[in-house]
Amino acid sequence: MFAYIEGDLTYKSPSLLYVSVNGIAYEVNITLQTYSKIQSADKCKLFTHLQVREDAWVMYGFADETERQTFRHLLGISGVGAATARLILSSLKPAELERIIASEDAASLQKVKGIGAKSAQRIILELKGKLQIAQEDTLIAGTAHNTTENDALFALVNLGIGKAAAQSAIKKVKNDGTLTVEEIIKNALQLL
Repeated sequence: MFAYIEGDLTYKSPSLLYVSVNGIAYEVNITLQTYSKIQSADKCKLFTHLQVREDAWVMYGFADETERQTFRHLLGISGVGAATARLILSSLKPAELERIIASEDAASLQKVKGIGAKSAQRIILELKGKLQIAQEDTLIAGTAHNTTENDALFALVNLGIGKAAAQSAIKKVKNDGTLTVEEIIKNALQLL
């Protein structure tokens, strides 16, 4: 329905953006991969996927077409919803996922929170041969606003992880101020 959205970034966190277009701010859910590409921009263009549910319309934004197509492939798998697809794409770049699928490396896929042995095998089976990731991704420019730990906590909670569990995992991540939000989140996801 919507191919992309382009506008000013009025709010940014590692999992959620507000994109202002002609006086209307759209709430757009994003992955860590997208956030890392747009975190220093004030304006951006995001390729979108609109999920219409009975209780809500939810927009997902991606820095490049490759990530959006990978998200859509993941949604086509039985048992993989938008939250799980977002977790996978927050933990793995599309090219990394393609490598895992091509090599049938279920163990690497199981490192993503919420992916068990059966789910990993199903994802590999259903995506085998479907992912053809280009080595060059379209880079989208994007501004950091909050503290890294708060951003990481907000992102983990928005990815469906309980606040207490997310806080505990973030505390376990040894951050001496040098880790980025993405690194904190990735390390925390591995601890969960």
